[in-house]
Amino acid sequence: MPNPLELRRRIRSVDNTRQITRAMQLVAASRMRRAQDAVEAARPYADRMTDTVRRLVLSCSADQLPDLLQIRPIVRIAFLVMTTDRGLAGPLNTNIVRTVVAEMDEAGDTSDTSLLIVGRKGQVALAGARNIHRDTNGRDAVFTGLGDQPEIGYIRPAMNLLVDGYLGGQFDEVRVIYPEFVNTLTQRPKTVRVLPILLPHEREQVREVDVIFEPSSKAVLQAIGPRFVEITLYRALLELVASEQSARMVAMRAATENATELIEGLQRAYNKLRQARITSEIIDIASGAKALADV
Repeated sequence: MPNPLELRRRIRSVDNTRQITRAMQLVAASRMRRAQDAVEAARPYADRMTDTVRRLVLSCSADQLPDLLQIRPIVRIAFLVMTTDRGLAGPLNTNIVRTVVAEMDEAGDTSDTSLLIVGRKGQVALAGARNIHRDTNGRDAVFTGLGDQPEIGYIRPAMNLLVDGYLGGQFDEVRVIYPEFVNTLTQRPKTVRVLPILLPHEREQVREVDVIFEPSSKAVLQAIGPRFVEITLYRALLELVASEQSARMVAMRAATENATELIEGLQRAYNKLRQARITSEIIDIASGAKALADV
């Protein structure tokens, strides 16, 4: 049975942990608001950019598409995996890694897959993977040091690897997998195919819109193609940051509540033990007084 001193030490220890988780909850809440504002501001631009590129692709024949948007049989697939640098974010990173593994399994033996990883958590979780892409210097395509407010320049090294790989025939398809920020309580893994933007059967399903582009659809696509890839990846990065902060806030709030419940239970046990000891001492005193009175 624990003694009062041990219980008091445990109460102090849990209370110190509660103070840390509470502080982390408040910090994550303030950062989440900034990250949420950033991703909500980026979504309309990214959506309009995607819609414009789709219209341009539909207005071009297959042989008129620039090299970056050329469609070819899909054999080699590149996955850009978006994870966080830090933990304490609930199941956020685990869900992303599971999605990556599921999509790689779905690709099966018919496709060669390559991984480009953003975030230390993804690097650790996928450390055993043999298909991590390497740059021209032979280094693994892993990007860390994300920060709480990443600029668009952070994603450019990954974008350059993907664009160069697609142009060079190393990849036939590029997908980005990231946690989509839905609301404070919900962040769901999402996969977006970046290149090619439309497959042949999808061109037939999308209704063509009569739009005139100057100087030509091909020239406009040639100019904005890399920008489209960059904006798509940057939006995914902003979604990741907003999801990370909201997931961490929820996780730290749950940890704080659990610590509070644990402290209350320990405090009750401490009070019960102290009361039992006081009662025992009173009985001893009363028994001693009675013994003296009987003498």
